[in-house]
Amino acid sequence: MKDALVAEFQSGHKTANAAADILVAKKSGFIIPSGKQRQNLLVAFAKKGKVVYGKAFDVIKLSGSVDLDDLAEVERHLARITVFEIKSTRRRLRSDFSGYFFGLTAAEVLVAQSLKRQFGFVLVNTGSREHVEMSLSDIFARAKGIYPTWSICF
Repeated sequence: MKDALVAEFQSGHKTANAAADILVAKKSGFIIPSGKQRQNLLVAFAKKGKVVYGKAFDVIKLSGSVDLDDLAEVERHLARITVFEIKSTRRRLRSDFSGYFFGLTAAEVLVAQSLKRQFGFVLVNTGSREHVEMSLSDIFARAKGIYPTWSICF
């Protein structure tokens, strides 16, 4: 059972990495931050009193030029930065992702609530290479059902 869970996690992780690569390749402004850039983002948001968990986002999108390796510049231009959590699939879906079933972690919801317009979800179909950007409120507005769960691994 444990091997099946590990294989499923690795498969999902692989799909998320492929989705990030697709977003970057589309040249629509998405960037995969390096470890240092991610740390600069966490510090800059924290200094503004905004809660951000490092694992609660995968890619960022810039609305203007920002040197992400320079903490002072990240702090100065924080309003130009939107962080995104990727939700990816290989399933055949409509381009609007109707029928897509996915989970949100508590950390993702908390970060979305903290950052408001500076946080989004990007749904990516790695098969069709289509993607849709959504806010937390967009997701809740479209949800046909919400099923709270506890995910436990031994």
